[in-house]
Amino acid sequence: MTQASLGQSVVQKEIHASQNNGVAANITQTQPLWLLAEVTYRCPLHCAFCYNPTDYDKHTQNELTTEQWIDALRDARKLGAIQLGISGGEPLLRDDIEDIVIEAKKLGYYSNLITSGVGLTEKRIKAFKEGGLDHIQLSMHDITEEINNFITNTKTFELKKKVAAMIKDHGYPMVLNVVMHRYNIGHIKEILEMAEALGADYIELANTQYYGWSLVNRNQLMPLKEQVDHAEAVTNEFRANPNNKMKIFFVVPDYFSDRPKKCMNGWGEIFMIVTANGDVLPCHSARVLPNMQFPNVREKGLEWAWNDSPAFNKYRGDSWMKEPCRSCSEKENDLGGCRCQAFLLSGDAEAADPVCSKSPHHHLIEKAIEDSKNPVLTAQPIVFRNDKNSKKIIAGELNDRVDEFHALP
Repeated sequence: MTQASLGQSVVQKEIHASQNNGVAANITQTQPLWLLAEVTYRCPLHCAFCYNPTDYDKHTQNELTTEQWIDALRDARKLGAIQLGISGGEPLLRDDIEDIVIEAKKLGYYSNLITSGVGLTEKRIKAFKEGGLDHIQLSMHDITEEINNFITNTKTFELKKKVAAMIKDHGYPMVLNVVMHRYNIGHIKEILEMAEALGADYIELANTQYYGWSLVNRNQLMPLKEQVDHAEAVTNEFRANPNNKMKIFFVVPDYFSDRPKKCMNGWGEIFMIVTANGDVLPCHSARVLPNMQFPNVREKGLEWAWNDSPAFNKYRGDSWMKEPCRSCSEKENDLGGCRCQAFLLSGDAEAADPVCSKSPHHHLIEKAIEDSKNPVLTAQPIVFRNDKNSKKIIAGELNDRVDEFHALP
């Protein structure tokens, strides 16, 4: 699973960006518009930056059945969801995605398959086209085989190029997602040129956000600020070229901002995730938060989860805020930032996101940036996302990599 910009497809962004997803900054939206179905945590790639939980091995058992997924799609549609992301792990490892796509079309969703491309065949893509799949987002990793294969710990470079051509041949909009990090950010001009050569309609340059496996590998993945600034300048120059027809989205990394993002456009405002085992979450990382019991579709269903569950109501609005957020003039724009990031780094889920320069915990971000320049720390081996390492983290065998955080990332 690639790290897209925490749940928003580039098409959704283009539709809603100018309208803040259709919601005024000071209004809490209580209708889920976007459902992300994380249908499995199984994945043939082992990406160092995957935002799936590091303890995902605990959640790979008891995946929802096809019928349970279809029930979830129907329930979310009744609540008002209009966009469906089919994600994972690698969703193509399930053999029922075609059935899910067909039902999504019947229900009126705009559906988006988020994939590494592994498992996408001519037979399957024809079935998706006939079934009504609207959009395929393909992860790419670099212009070089060496970096692609290293960062994913697989040999998939040539496969991805073939899949990109297949997607284009079948008339889908060509949508690429490239997670940016220390190993590929210096190639950004060439990555944009590659995307253009592949006929991309959209490309999302998703600078790594540090959750899940990317938080474990933060020292190894974080680029220098000068590299981020250069990459953004190259992107803007490419955008300005009148011959460029691609829509380019550059997702700024949190750690180099002085104000936090309005995470997920607000907790429980427009975004809902159903995970492989049926847990219902307001964001990808929410299970790290303490004293939170998240609903499961097998128990009370999505309507109760969205409207009435204590978990979804916990951080809606701003009544939960502490200082300095409570009296901050910018609180309606960012709602205090990310609750998961606040807890993982500071141990207080109600604290101002440490990314914010006004946060009393901002020094944690400054330290992380300095640590990423330390050759001793950056030389540590990458912990790749795989079953073996997930089991090690659960067993406490990699505590030296996670003990500075306040939960398993």
